[in-house]
Amino acid sequence: MGDFPQMAAETGRVEPAPRRVRGTLGGQKIFDTTAALYVWEWPNYPQYYIPVGDIAAEFLVDEQHEQHLRRGTARRHGLRAGLAERPASVRIFTDEALAGYARFDWDALDAWHEEEERIFVHPRNPYVRVDALRSHRHVRVELDGVVLADTTTPVLVFETGLPTRYYIDRGDVVFANLTRTQTRTACPYKGVTSDYWAMGGTDIAWSYTFPTRQLQPIADLVAFYNELVDTFVDGTLLERPRTHFVRSQDGSQR
Repeated sequence: MGDFPQMAAETGRVEPAPRRVRGTLGGQKIFDTTAALYVWEWPNYPQYYIPVGDIAAEFLVDEQHEQHLRRGTARRHGLRAGLAERPASVRIFTDEALAGYARFDWDALDAWHEEEERIFVHPRNPYVRVDALRSHRHVRVELDGVVLADTTTPVLVFETGLPTRYYIDRGDVVFANLTRTQTRTACPYKGVTSDYWAMGGTDIAWSYTFPTRQLQPIADLVAFYNELVDTFVDGTLLERPRTHFVRSQDGSQR
């Protein structure tokens, strides 16, 4: 199995974010800035740090608690906007390189936007590119010898640091061999999934009915975890990759 680490930056890297970033809670605009920072708390993707001067102070609740974090000393705050309350969800740094910037828990806000587009899960890594290309490659997906899909009109999604994903028209998917599940996931590059399907109790396929603008070609198509199924492209069986989405060959997922 080949490893596919995502494109990474060193932990602790800080650089200016060139995009306008906004956050809302309870119908109120909590911040609106064109001076956010990318801060890599983890190697694979950054987090936004927001200048305190661009945060609407009336929504901050000072919890009178100082924390000594890996990135410096911070004062903990909560958020209150109308009936919405998010205690212990904001850290405002008071010393070292990040003084004057705030770090918001992602889920503390109802929505994050870059420019006029909503973003999900975390900021998009500026060093990752995602392309969706229509193709006439012959793609067949099987599991334990059972055919799950067979197509000559896939859309191939190329994402930096991940294996190629093959999105397949629903008419070419054998749904009789799959069970719909209640799983929903979100991706900063594609949006929120609309459907998931399992076989043998393990989620192995998904679909986006309303993907992000850049990934419109995959709308309503179905993709399978290459990590968990046998994928044949033009008659050649691909090696199952190993990614951060799947821990082991038995299908246990992060």
